[in-house]
Amino acid sequence: MSEIKEQDVKTKVKYPPAFYSANTAEMFERAAYYCMFISITLYLTDVVGFTDIDAGWIAGAFSALLYFAPTFAGVIADKIGYKKSLLIAFTCLSVGYFLMAFLCTKPMTILNLSLILIGGAFIKSVITGTVAKCSSEDNRAAAFSIFYMMVNIGSFSGKTLSKFIRVSVGVQYISVLSGIFCLIALFVVLFAFKDPDKAGENRTFKEITDGLRKVLTNFKFMALIIISGGFWAIQTQLYATMPKFVIRTIGASASPEWYANVNPLIVVFLVAPITALTTKKFKMSALASIATALFLIPISSLVMSTGSWLTSIFGNSMSLGFFNAHPVTIALIVGIAIQALAECFLSPRFLEYASKQAPEGETALYMGYAQVNSFFGNLLGFGVSGYLLNKWCPDPALLPADVQQKIAENTVNGVINWLPPVYDNAKYIWFVFAGIGLLAFIALLIFAKVTAEKKEATQEG
Repeated sequence: MSEIKEQDVKTKVKYPPAFYSANTAEMFERAAYYCMFISITLYLTDVVGFTDIDAGWIAGAFSALLYFAPTFAGVIADKIGYKKSLLIAFTCLSVGYFLMAFLCTKPMTILNLSLILIGGAFIKSVITGTVAKCSSEDNRAAAFSIFYMMVNIGSFSGKTLSKFIRVSVGVQYISVLSGIFCLIALFVVLFAFKDPDKAGENRTFKEITDGLRKVLTNFKFMALIIISGGFWAIQTQLYATMPKFVIRTIGASASPEWYANVNPLIVVFLVAPITALTTKKFKMSALASIATALFLIPISSLVMSTGSWLTSIFGNSMSLGFFNAHPVTIALIVGIAIQALAECFLSPRFLEYASKQAPEGETALYMGYAQVNSFFGNLLGFGVSGYLLNKWCPDPALLPADVQQKIAENTVNGVINWLPPVYDNAKYIWFVFAGIGLLAFIALLIFAKVTAEKKEATQEG
């Protein structure tokens, strides 16, 4: 009997080759994306010439559509096949990233981002769809934890290398490395990836519209998507607000790429154990795990806001025993670590929840819709960020010349020792996002209560 059980366990953790090649391609795509995305607002303002507000809305629309477009790309992927979809995707991504480095006018920037958007739309629906199709009900949570670990390995690698390129040759050329990563992924797909199955391909138009109707009328699913968008509105500040915030309040010596890397580093090591604990040991429902994430995320923003208070106590250097750092850096790192912990509770369980809503043959479609929570989060997060930066942490280049001169005179080794009063309330930015996270948590509690009551009423009926 014990041998049979042991064999069953081994069978559950085996995945077909498509699972591994898809995750490898995903790792390179995420490295490309985060290598560029960590500096996207800096690129839009410093290279292309947009304002903070314009850059916020452009980056917000780009990143939001990148999560909404898979709802349509998933339909096409089901129809033409996953491998063809991935080849189209990585071709668009490679071209878009390379053009970003050399054609930096405002119209061309929009076109380049559009190419990246098209490629990314296929990636998100097809890779997550492949993970779902290559796993069973019993090992799906584990499969998505592996997928999410690969995502964060790519994220960590891309952001680490991004810092070196920004400092050595300039933010404009970061996307060259992103293009190289996507070319590698293109060859992985070309030579190693095979469609996991043919279910859902070559469907009629009526079948496609019926699938869309089923998703859009699943109000419970859509409500949870909107609520969980509050999480991503805060998490996306790693890219929308944090890079400019630290460079403008600490100085050019700041390393926002490396601060942001605290997130994937923690997720890589903790997402699988936390997923295992929540599913096997504590047997938490997906909703309870998501609630834990939404409880932690506003706390992370409040921690980030303490940087200026710590600076008033410790000055520009604070010791933690094993290393010294600027107090703003320490506050951000701790806050980002809490965000990462929250993400471990949220993402694999949310994807698991989404995949279980999909009728047979419509997995890619539903997995595309699972990303829509990030659509709301990115649009809100980036859109609000531009206004908040403009009000409480503005671009120094827009300050009066004498103020800029005084900042320069009080900057030593890339660290700013004096800031004008306009930056006194920069911490308020994080208060706003803490409020958004708190509202999302309260909304989820209401959602859980309402859905539980409906379930109970249905059972009684």
